[in-house]
Amino acid sequence: MTTVSPTPPGQLGVAARPADLLDYLGRLDAWVTQRRSELASLDEQIVATQRQAELTADVSLALALWQAVKSRQDLILRAWDSGRVGPNELEGLSGLIWGRLDTAGSSLDRMQSMAVSLPEAGRLCDALVAQLRTRLNTDPHAEQQLLRLRDLRAQVERIRDQIALEPPARAQAATARLDALRGRTDELIAKRQRGGDIGGLLGPLEIDAAHFERDLIVGSAQRREARDLVARARERLATLTAREQAVQQLADETAQRVWPVPKQGVPALAALGPMPNTKAALTAYLAGLDAYGHQLEASLNAYQTAGAEAQRGQDLLGALSAKAQALGQSEDPTLVDLAGLISRQFSIDGPVVLGVLTPLLGAYSARLDFLKATARPVTDGTP
Repeated sequence: MTTVSPTPPGQLGVAARPADLLDYLGRLDAWVTQRRSELASLDEQIVATQRQAELTADVSLALALWQAVKSRQDLILRAWDSGRVGPNELEGLSGLIWGRLDTAGSSLDRMQSMAVSLPEAGRLCDALVAQLRTRLNTDPHAEQQLLRLRDLRAQVERIRDQIALEPPARAQAATARLDALRGRTDELIAKRQRGGDIGGLLGPLEIDAAHFERDLIVGSAQRREARDLVARARERLATLTAREQAVQQLADETAQRVWPVPKQGVPALAALGPMPNTKAALTAYLAGLDAYGHQLEASLNAYQTAGAEAQRGQDLLGALSAKAQALGQSEDPTLVDLAGLISRQFSIDGPVVLGVLTPLLGAYSARLDFLKATARPVTDGTP
């Protein structure tokens, strides 16, 4: 009988006993070795029968799943450190076993959309290999129908456990499909016991069961990914909502201090609409939130720049007045008049009009430059 992906001890967040982990690692190593050998054999048979176009995609997906399991096994073995582990290390091992595998680097679109754990990846690989063996009619133990039927019944139980994770809206249909699958399995068992030939019926049933289990695992992984997207979207939305309020407050304060204010105003977060609940729509919504964040940052910079113009005007007036004092020109009537006009821009009731302030400061600076250039040099009286 073909090796089946072992069920690990413990669960996510619950550390397993070292003895149970040691037993599991041994069974996992046996599965990894045999599964790789069987995949290589299946690949050779696909090439020999020239069925690459039909079956290569499933073999590639099975290999990608196997590689994901093998990579995680290597991490687990390093963390296991030949059994030199304490409570913290055991909790870390539990996370490695039950946490999601990293499949982002896969070249297969189906693999990229999965967020499966180590046990799920192993079961999915088992289901794909069983399907491939049947389609190629190369089951090394085809005559041992009883063993294949036992595998089917075990698969039915795994499917039952997977259905328990389905949302209520989908559980009823999945349960009905499971009942039909279990009924077909029971019929084949009864027929075999009566001496009937089930060879032509067993293969299609194994394929249907493998498809069903694969669909459930992939669906569960995709729902987890959608939940992750919802959590990210909510967190990002809360951050941007608070930031929008802060920028709007800054915009109101700036409008009271200077004129004109930035034309773009503060972008409205509500324009993105309510947060969706499907994977594709959530991905687009997150992209919209990122774009809004850039717009809000640009608006913030514009209002900060506008608000700083009035302060820069006051600072420049102080610097020019000090320069006039140093040159002995502070009593020049024109400079006195210009300084009075500039000062009144800051004391009027309302915002500072930048279009008035800036030319006045320019005029003061130009008058001071003129006085400096035309001033007579001071001499000591020597002819």
